[in-house]
Amino acid sequence: MSGVPDIQKGTIADPEFVRKLRNMNTHSNEIYGERIAAVYDDFFADYEPGSIEALAPLAQGGPALELGIGTGRIALPLVSRGVKVEGIDAAPSMVERLRAKPMGDQVIVHMGNFAEVAVEGKYSLIFVVFNTFFALTSQEEQVRCFRNVAAHLVPGGCFLIEAFVPDVTRFTKGQVNWATRVTTESVELDVGQHDSATQCVTSQRVVISDGRVQLYPVQIRYVWPSELDLMAQLAGLSLRERWSNWERSPFNSESQKHISVYEHRS
Repeated sequence: MSGVPDIQKGTIADPEFVRKLRNMNTHSNEIYGERIAAVYDDFFADYEPGSIEALAPLAQGGPALELGIGTGRIALPLVSRGVKVEGIDAAPSMVERLRAKPMGDQVIVHMGNFAEVAVEGKYSLIFVVFNTFFALTSQEEQVRCFRNVAAHLVPGGCFLIEAFVPDVTRFTKGQVNWATRVTTESVELDVGQHDSATQCVTSQRVVISDGRVQLYPVQIRYVWPSELDLMAQLAGLSLRERWSNWERSPFNSESQKHISVYEHRS
């Protein structure tokens, strides 16, 4: 995402889309994507080269599908490696930025909730990275996503998830409030509330700069690796590998994130 906009004065050309946004839950994937699209590539400009090195061979020469493709941060480097990539996303503004990038016109993007996996074909690899799976904010929706993914994998195909390992100690009395970045020009804060019963976190990334305050809301439902494994089993998938980073270091009790690869058993 490029420069930080005043999100209260964002411009969306289609009046019908504006009406739709106003009628939706403000924490939906579409609302989040529309608010953060213009700054996403600034916030998350870099990707780990190891991610491309790990994902490309998992595609096995066949097509790949990214859930929550966004601005193409991972998809486009894969395309440059010769992988045919399609994507699903709920936010038109994110996809517009993907289209504006080199090779962006080579990626087919299906608009909608990625839990539905509303596509026609089958894929050698389906993947969701950078904690995006947690944007599905109920267990029912997450289980549905696994089942729909399984229905769109070829035999022997893989479903890869990159996600953090939950650390509930970061919350004090169910809340967190800390500075993530402080410069002479701006302050960025992470402010959130944690509901341990539902495993949900409602948070705001707060950017204070030049007398303005921008809010970027995020709502997630985190999942423990063991819960993901159960969801996979219910969908007919089995855990093939789990790493603690893209360099494939072993996953252990000290790991702060995991990359889990599930395989279609049939």
